[in-house]
Amino acid sequence: MYSKIQPPTKKISKESVKVWRMTEAITNLIILAVLGSLLFVDDYFTWKEWIGWILNGLIVLSFFHAIWSIFIEPILLQKYWRYDVNEEFIQTKRGAWSETHELIPMTKVQSVKLNQGPFLRKYNLYSLSIGTMGDSHDIPAIPEKEAYELRDKIAHFAKIKEVDE
Repeated sequence: MYSKIQPPTKKISKESVKVWRMTEAITNLIILAVLGSLLFVDDYFTWKEWIGWILNGLIVLSFFHAIWSIFIEPILLQKYWRYDVNEEFIQTKRGAWSETHELIPMTKVQSVKLNQGPFLRKYNLYSLSIGTMGDSHDIPAIPEKEAYELRDKIAHFAKIKEVDE
């Protein structure tokens, strides 16, 4: 009747943890700087007392969020993210608590794109973006050689042609 589809087994790079930590650290520093500036402005202009309480609460919440997003979340993301590609499907599986298993049929793939920002470039990693008719699916932090091979493999299976402009 139906063939059993095996779950994906390929992992993303361990270097992804470093990339996500740097990104989250910068983001959280900016958020804390903005909240700290607002707290200074609150004290300087003597705004209503409740504004100071809210800002202090947001700073405390931001501190706990920073601990989660810098030290714990990147490890869990790397540990539970899996992907695989065959002639029929692209599979992704992610999530520690709420597991998401996605099957993308090759017949629906319209584009394949490699992305590399400054932090990914430092560790020679790429993020693969797969475009379908209604959505875009990402596989983050793949080593360069594997990313190019995967892009070419998906393009071949999906019969995507290069357009000369």
